[in-house]
Amino acid sequence: MKVYAGIDPVTKKRYYLDEVVPAGPKAAAEAEKLRTKFLNQVDEKRSSRTRATVSQLLDRYFELVKIEETTREGYKSLVRNHIQPLLGDSALGKLDGEILDSFYKQLGTCRAHCRGRSFVEHRTDRPHECDNRCGPHKCKPLADSSIRKIQAILTGAGKRAVRWGWIGVNPFDLAEPLPVPRPDPKPPTVEQAARIATEAWRELDWGMLVWLAFITGARRGELCALAWDRLDFSTRVLTIRSSIAQSGGKTWEKATKTHQQRRISLDERTVALLRSYREHCAERAGLKTLKPEARIFSLAPDGSTWLKPDSVSQRYARMCARLGWDMNIHQLRHYSATELIAAGTDIRTVAGRLGHGGGGSTTLKVYSAWVAEADDRASGTLAGRLPDLPVVLSAEGKLVPATPDVAPEDESPYKRIAKDLQGAIVAGVLAPGHQLPTVVDLAKRYEVSFGTAQRAIAQLRAAGLVSVSRGKRAVVVDPASAGEVEPAKVIGLREHREK
Repeated sequence: MKVYAGIDPVTKKRYYLDEVVPAGPKAAAEAEKLRTKFLNQVDEKRSSRTRATVSQLLDRYFELVKIEETTREGYKSLVRNHIQPLLGDSALGKLDGEILDSFYKQLGTCRAHCRGRSFVEHRTDRPHECDNRCGPHKCKPLADSSIRKIQAILTGAGKRAVRWGWIGVNPFDLAEPLPVPRPDPKPPTVEQAARIATEAWRELDWGMLVWLAFITGARRGELCALAWDRLDFSTRVLTIRSSIAQSGGKTWEKATKTHQQRRISLDERTVALLRSYREHCAERAGLKTLKPEARIFSLAPDGSTWLKPDSVSQRYARMCARLGWDMNIHQLRHYSATELIAAGTDIRTVAGRLGHGGGGSTTLKVYSAWVAEADDRASGTLAGRLPDLPVVLSAEGKLVPATPDVAPEDESPYKRIAKDLQGAIVAGVLAPGHQLPTVVDLAKRYEVSFGTAQRAIAQLRAAGLVSVSRGKRAVVVDPASAGEVEPAKVIGLREHREK
């Protein structure tokens, strides 16, 4: 049975739907059923209009699709290593749900597509002498993230094929999509961050780059693209307007990931460090001043070239390995975000500094655990600032009128806590620079509420006995110089080098 289905858009030849009906007494009836089925498919545009294969579709798809060069190279690698060996020769019109399920099952079983065959995995395809890096093949599944990318490639190509008239329906929609995992950022702890910064500052250029990654939360490519004309020392604002991309040994400058510029405010210490670092770079290059377009981080003394992002990632990983940790430089971005949230910075501001789109929705999704923690602390802070209630909870858990005449005002719980802490400070038990007990510890020790303990610390702060920073524990200041404490001065980089 053969039914005309139109012109093949790939070969430009007449295309037919055909199938052989076995001979027998019911052959005529079966042929009529098949003819009706084919005609319905043609009428409903559900039949394939081409004998093109998956490989032919993907070749045409990558000719026309507009994506970033680095993304294109990554996608082509997945096509070359996984899609073409398993599905490349399959005709689009023959694909069904069972074939696709089998394809994804194979990817999730063995990334080498061994199909149960045993062979030796060599460390390289070039002629070599085998060592302990060569050995029997062991099946390893392809990562879920790579499988999701393969699904995106095939689904996108299938949509184009439908729009081009190659096929009537997208067969790749029949595949069951993998669930998207919940974001799980793992920033360094405060102690780890301190050790990383200390280790990085052993070399001036590397220390400045790592420090700026901590402060700005910029991506590695954005750090490599920074130039001196993008830093305004008078306003303390750093503008991020481009990024360095890399594919193999090739690098080029491109727009940021979200194709938007952003401005990041810097603290005075970081600006002082950058000013001194610029002077150091000019002295090293033998110039009075660097050109405005000179890169902040460069292997060339005059800043005429940029760093390679892959080299930055590899150096950071090696540094962390020396410290005993398996970390990547992107975790510094997570550290910057979580510290800002812990300090009480609103989500839209954090999203703006990181360059997240969606007005903060991405930031909320990725850092939801830290947002919840900050919200919990905020509730305690608000409760501590409210006045005492006219009612209290009785032992039975009922609301009863408060009895303010039970104790004089001077013996209010929060004032008693503040008086005890003040006595410890004056007596020298809590010396200048020491941290006060946490609010949780004070609440347990005095059997008071979280808000009452916070009010006690607020009273000490008002008296100038302690200094309080958002997200940090209160620190004792010198009582003799309360109210006259000067901010810490920045040590210039030139002095740092001389030390």
